[in-house]
Amino acid sequence: MKSIPVNVFISSVFSIRNRETRPEVLLLKRTQGLAGEWCQVAGKIKEGETAWQAALRELGEETGLKPLSLYRADVCEQFYEPARDAITMTCVFVAFVNANDTVSLNHEHSAYRWSSFEDAIELVPFGGQRRVLRAIEEDFVQRKPSKHLLIKEL
Repeated sequence: MKSIPVNVFISSVFSIRNRETRPEVLLLKRTQGLAGEWCQVAGKIKEGETAWQAALRELGEETGLKPLSLYRADVCEQFYEPARDAITMTCVFVAFVNANDTVSLNHEHSAYRWSSFEDAIELVPFGGQRRVLRAIEEDFVQRKPSKHLLIKEL
C-alpha cells in the first residue's frame, strides 16, 4: 500500500474590515500561478517562521495592511496537488483591519476588492476556499470570535 505525503508549508490570511453597512473580506486578483483568479493573501512559510508570522509577513508584503488583531481560523484549507502527488494543507488566519486603511498591492496582484462574504464565495475558484469563507463568516462575523483563537492584538 502506498501513502502520499501531507505538506503544510503555506499560510493564508483572510482580511476583514467592518463597514457601517456590513463586514467585508479582501480578495486579490493574482498575476502568477492562479493568474486572473480572486484569492486571499497566501504564501510560503519561511525557515524560522511560525505559520502566523508568515501570515502577517505575507499580508504586509502583498497588501501593505497592518491588522488590528490576528486570529487562527480554527479550520485549514486542504487540496490535492497532482504534480507533487501530495495533499497540501494551508494554515488559515483571520486579520481584522481598520476600515479606512489603504491597500497597496505588490507585483503578485493586479487588483483588489472588498466584498461581502456572499460575493466572495462566488468569486473564489475552489470549493476549499468557499468552505473556509463560510466557516470564517460563521465564527468571526455572525458571532464574536472566541478569545481562544486570538493570536495577537497588534
